[in-house]
Amino acid sequence: MTLFSLLLALAVAQAPAAAPAPQPALAAPLTVMSFNIRYGTANDGDNHWLKRREQLYALLREQQADVVGLQEALHGQIDEILQAVPGYDYVGVGRGDGRRAGEYAAILYRTARLRARRSDTFWFSDTPGVVKSASWGNQIERISTWAYFEDREGPSFYFFNVHLDHQSQPSRERSVALLLERIAARDPKAPVVVTGDFNAAEDNAAAVAMRASFVDSFRARHPDAKEVGTFNGFKPGQTTGDKIDFVFVEPGTEVLDAAIVRTSRDGRYPSDHFPVTARIRLR
Repeated sequence: MTLFSLLLALAVAQAPAAAPAPQPALAAPLTVMSFNIRYGTANDGDNHWLKRREQLYALLREQQADVVGLQEALHGQIDEILQAVPGYDYVGVGRGDGRRAGEYAAILYRTARLRARRSDTFWFSDTPGVVKSASWGNQIERISTWAYFEDREGPSFYFFNVHLDHQSQPSRERSVALLLERIAARDPKAPVVVTGDFNAAEDNAAAVAMRASFVDSFRARHPDAKEVGTFNGFKPGQTTGDKIDFVFVEPGTEVLDAAIVRTSRDGRYPSDHFPVTARIRLR
């Protein structure tokens, strides 16, 4: 060994070890809710919106979700929620005219954390860009509103919120097919969360098709739960029946917690659906 080689070997042996590469910081957990709030003009007697709205506001304040997919919300209800529960904004349009008429599939989001960079609404039909269009046996127009969010505490992500038809099975199945097509075409390929009232039980073909690409966050945490009904019809103590409301996440998403929120007051519920929640970590 030459003197130069010996000195080089000694220098390498005495050099400090390279510092390990820094690990990326974990994203903060994201709390998601899907909530069919029952349209405010329904003739529901003692369960009319005016008699239950304060209870619904209290539930939203208590849950502190970062992003909420609402179904059946009318424009006036959204305005009232934003006034009563500070810290949120929304994206969405009424399905009746693409502006304010009819039910929304609105997305509420906490402005301290999230910024909506892009959003749009499409109709579940052969002509998704045509306002108020319906093609597949549903007598009522059905929509999905989506947004691309910049998250101050985690990765940017897409959020799709839907309300599928309550009568037409062909409409439900074709709506899911269109939804999955739109999700696949997203750019950039950021993480995706899907919320909605699917009007479809877990074994319905529409829900099965969703699970071919997504994970039901509730079942990720509660695979064997039996009392999973999410439609209560304003009936006190109602917990049985089908789970038709979902928070879907992509495979590989960490699901920290998930729940069906059955908050009641004096035997009354804030809506005829229970909200479903998930606390997740996007990657």
